[in-house]
Amino acid sequence: MELQQLRMFKAIADLGSIAKAAEQLHCVPSNITTRIHNLENELDEPLFIRKGRGVILSPSGDVFLEYVNKILSLCNEATRAIKPSDCPIGKLSIGAIESSATSRLPSILSAFHRLHPQIEIEFSTATWKTLENAVAKHELDSAIIAVKSINPDLECVEIYQEELVLIASSSFGEITAPEHVVGKNVYMWPDGCPYRKALEIWIENAGVSAPITSIASYGTILGCVSSGAGVSLVPRGVYEQFKLIGGIEGYAFEQLKPITNYFVWNKNTGYHSAKDAFLELIYTEFK
Repeated sequence: MELQQLRMFKAIADLGSIAKAAEQLHCVPSNITTRIHNLENELDEPLFIRKGRGVILSPSGDVFLEYVNKILSLCNEATRAIKPSDCPIGKLSIGAIESSATSRLPSILSAFHRLHPQIEIEFSTATWKTLENAVAKHELDSAIIAVKSINPDLECVEIYQEELVLIASSSFGEITAPEHVVGKNVYMWPDGCPYRKALEIWIENAGVSAPITSIASYGTILGCVSSGAGVSLVPRGVYEQFKLIGGIEGYAFEQLKPITNYFVWNKNTGYHSAKDAFLELIYTEFK
């Protein structure tokens, strides 16, 4: 079993295609096919299942991927440990919930690239639970989530408070109480979203009810609201960014307390200069 085989395996697992993996790794597909076939023979288990023009992980491959992520993470850590540098180097894979990716992170990522152009950044968005699991499995170096992690393998630090704003179409008139939401369509991210939970508690405490339509996209939610289709509760950063499109009014309520956002990383990863530099920049921006 060789490291290059493991890197090939991970690339195929991530991309779902031998051809795409070959392009990413700058080698020919036949070389990858042969190396993966040799790996499967060594393990005496199939790692992939063909599906259409691509491949998906077999049950054995799914288990193997978790160990490969750990092995490659340890290899990267070992390289950093024996090549100390005052200048952060290497690759940094970051994940974030969409609200942070939409409003807070663009300026941070831009500033980080100006300060550390030598660092290769891989960025992705997902729900907080998916991101937490990805960091725990070493699939991501770090992530920004809106729920405090209790995973024993993760380090979790508070980075900022996100104020909440109820948004509605200008055509609805002023909204001053939860009762004004009754009878209107409410659009929120699916169950598990802390912003959705805050809205549900606010409405419930007022003794009223309003059915919620789940939409996993702020772009779609804002489109629905601006067209007069309903209301939503969003982070202030998202509202400030999109209110200029017109047709949207924002309302703040004392009962809707700010939601804390956290930066998480795997405490078993060890020294990671690129991650440390990114966290330092976040502290600088949000202090």
